Amino acid sequence: MESGRLLPDIEDEDGRPFWQAASRGELVVQSCGACRQLRFPPRPMCPRCQSIDQVWVKVSGRGKIWSWVLAHPPLLPAYAELAPYPVVVVSLEEDPSLRMVGNLVARPGGAINEVSADTIEIGANVSVVFEDVDGVAMPRWIISRT
Repeated sequence: MESGRLLPDIEDEDGRPFWQAASRGELVVQSCGACRQLRFPPRPMCPRCQSIDQVWVKVSGRGKIWSWVLAHPPLLPAYAELAPYPVVVVSLEEDPSLRMVGNLVARPGGAINEVSADTIEIGANVSVVFEDVDGVAMPRWIISRT
């Protein structure tokens, strides 16, 4: 962690398949092997039926901005120099109750502080892109037309 950024534990037993898929440019979520309920974030047991059977399914990578915030100081030093920057909560197309948090970027590979806050709208369509951050493929979101 040379940059001082906080990064997820990509070797965590529950989340490892998510990060492996992200490294291939795919967005996946857990699905209960018994009742088929989709779930995110990953966890060992289905909250609906308590089954520990699980499979990982690829999702479209599309969703809508459900909420957002503009991050500004005080922040950890590695992030303070980038502030202010938007952080969005995205509800996924496959199941709007599935929500992911991430940065909103203007384009693939764009900086997390390129999007102006006055252009962000709740309900805007977004799609996932992946950005290598210190060796971790981080999901980020861009505004999309579809």
